[in-house]
Amino acid sequence: MPGIRSFQGKKRPLSRKATTLAAISMLIAGSQPCWAARPNITELSLEELLAVEITSVSKKTEKASEAAAAVFVVSQEDIKRSGATSIPEVLRMVPGLQVARIDANKWAVTSRGFNAFSANKLLVLMNGRTVYNPLFSGVLWNAQDTVLEDIERIEVIRGPGASLWGANAVNGVINIISKHSADTRGTLLTAGTGSEEKGFGAARYGGTINDHTTYRVYGKNFYRDDLAFADGTKADDDWYQWRGGFRVDGEAPESPYSFTIQGDAYNGNADATTNIPATNPPYTTNISNPSNIRGGDLLTRLTRKGKGNSEMTLQAYYDLARSNDRLLGDERRTADLEFQHRFQATTKQELTWGLGYRYTRDSLENSQTFSFAPANRTDMLLSAFVQDEITLVDDLLRLTLGSKFEHNDFTGYEVQPNGRLLYTPHKHHTFWGAVSQAVRTPSQADHDIRISSAIAPNAALPAPISLLPPGLAEIVINGNEDFKSEKLIAYEIGYRTQIHDALAFDLTAFLNDYSRLRTTPASANFITANNSGDPALFYQLNYEAGNTMEGNTYGFELVADAKPLDWWRLQLAYTFLRLDLQETGRGLFASEDAEGESPRNQISLRSMMNLRADITLDTWLRYVDNLPTYGIDNYVALDARVAWQVNPTVELSLVGRNLLDDAQPEFGYLFINTIPSEIERSVYAQARMTF
Repeated sequence: MPGIRSFQGKKRPLSRKATTLAAISMLIAGSQPCWAARPNITELSLEELLAVEITSVSKKTEKASEAAAAVFVVSQEDIKRSGATSIPEVLRMVPGLQVARIDANKWAVTSRGFNAFSANKLLVLMNGRTVYNPLFSGVLWNAQDTVLEDIERIEVIRGPGASLWGANAVNGVINIISKHSADTRGTLLTAGTGSEEKGFGAARYGGTINDHTTYRVYGKNFYRDDLAFADGTKADDDWYQWRGGFRVDGEAPESPYSFTIQGDAYNGNADATTNIPATNPPYTTNISNPSNIRGGDLLTRLTRKGKGNSEMTLQAYYDLARSNDRLLGDERRTADLEFQHRFQATTKQELTWGLGYRYTRDSLENSQTFSFAPANRTDMLLSAFVQDEITLVDDLLRLTLGSKFEHNDFTGYEVQPNGRLLYTPHKHHTFWGAVSQAVRTPSQADHDIRISSAIAPNAALPAPISLLPPGLAEIVINGNEDFKSEKLIAYEIGYRTQIHDALAFDLTAFLNDYSRLRTTPASANFITANNSGDPALFYQLNYEAGNTMEGNTYGFELVADAKPLDWWRLQLAYTFLRLDLQETGRGLFASEDAEGESPRNQISLRSMMNLRADITLDTWLRYVDNLPTYGIDNYVALDARVAWQVNPTVELSLVGRNLLDDAQPEFGYLFINTIPSEIERSVYAQARMTF
């Protein structure tokens, strides 16, 4: 069979996967239009599906089926057939992740527990650029977007990735990887509308600069309608945004060097209804709180491939992010530089090491409810890592040892070691185990924040507050300059097997031992006179960030892939999670609050059918257990998508989401913030054109 021509103009042999797809296309072409024979996820064997290549586990290309970690890969075809319109919605299919929608534009996303809008133990990267926000140790998901068709894959590691990726990769790493520009030549146009997705569209064009360089440019926008509260009133949380960007990839002629340059810019509003304290009964008030979110980034990467498997990479990026609402304004500038070198140290050892430097500066606009001191801050992070991959027995036993070394401006030096063992007695049987240490370093909120959390008559509060002379008390949460890094020691074991051509399993079990977890115990000066200047406020009850919680989490995650028929693929994912936490000092958050923020059981069942060569039908059934902390009942959700490939360039699709309920709450809040909405049943239609 002939080779295919790469964008550099050189021929390269067809891979096994490409050969299989080409053969399928030739067979189908005899009785179907050639455009109907394009590859899709149901046409691949399970072995080909499981052999997808990843880079996030060891910062090199390897098969997901041979990784010594709990890894799950979301492919472009998975994204397309899910019917999801945002990255958090796509992540619902990943076992071990807890994903809950808060309102029309906010999500709580975490791995293996401790979920919150500001979930602080999950590292998220976009093409190697971290989007983890050091202001509150979390991710602003409504600022993370791209043309979903341009995502090649999303690699998700459950469990620590700190030995390579550093502090805050505690419970997991999500790496969102976009396509090479050589794979997006031509034009893509998408447009859609629906009951909640009022209007959305994207345009992307890719081309060739010369025989060695390709590019693409894109633009997209959308408007999503308000959701509703439980009483049926509008939540005033509509969301609109535009975004544009580019990517250029190239190689130097007759040279081992290649490069990537890419950038993005975005602007939009993400509205909300927010509850803030008040001095009049009922001592709270709801305000409309529109938030402007805008920013941009620029990343460049230079790679040099040497003899054998050796490779050197130098990456730099600059990120500017602004968000402003009625409670807090934040402008953050980040510059990051990273070097990595991989080489064959001996015939049995492959060594990878790297250095990194990150500079971040932010400027905050405080309010009476939220304030930071200082309001302007500059921080630097220095890092180094080393990883040694040792082949103990060829094609049978592999040991990986490594550690990350960091210095931050909050706690100084941190060391995060890791050891992993991989045992592959057969090509269809893989066993692995790991022991890792990771830390979650303090955020600015842990260190510098002041929150006016609530106002209440002191007579309504527990003793000794209720014994004071009558008056109003303001509950204040403060940061703590002595806050320490949260610490994790994780133990993991896993087993993967393909027991039949049509059935494969991936099972992971874990035990996480946490210490110095964040709580908010009463401060040394618990009761003081209120000095805000408001004559109605008599007392101030002071709490501060502390490290007074510890405990274990444990559970397991199961993925089963099946192909009962050539045109039908099923994927079942089950997650069991249990938290057992204890406090050494009682605060506003109790251990049972943290235990009840994540569902104990989750089930996802996806069905992908090719009804005809030009018609696909996909359904997605999910069960999510109750969240006692927020009073959220367990629920079952059903999404469905039907698509028709009208001709070689046009596809029409119809998507229904949350089809089993008129509306369903998925999350809540303990402190002042957005009032959660109920997630409504919705439907949208989309047209996609490529040429």
